[in-house]
Amino acid sequence: MQKELLAKHLRRYHHGAENAVISRELEHTFRVSGKELRDQVNALRRAGVPIASDQNGYFYAKTEAEVRLTIQHMRNRISGISAAITGLRHSLAAFDNTQIRLPLEGGDDS
Repeated sequence: MQKELLAKHLRRYHHGAENAVISRELEHTFRVSGKELRDQVNALRRAGVPIASDQNGYFYAKTEAEVRLTIQHMRNRISGISAAITGLRHSLAAFDNTQIRLPLEGGDDS
């Protein structure tokens, strides 16, 4: 799937939050996996194309507010992932510290 085709499709048929489309419908339309669709949406967003999303699906943003809400949703996801990483780091203390630790590639323990 070419990301430009996805952008054109969203702009034409799913312009604004009221016309959001669920991921599965786009996957079916473009015959792609969910991962490939997410990768294409991410590439479009990185290129500055205003592909927004909410609980109803993806859409081509019609307003600045729709873009801002999508940005806030993404920031909340980042915070959740960061909290999960912190929790996992804390869980490392439960493991036996007497185990042999091999240095990470490129680390200081050469």
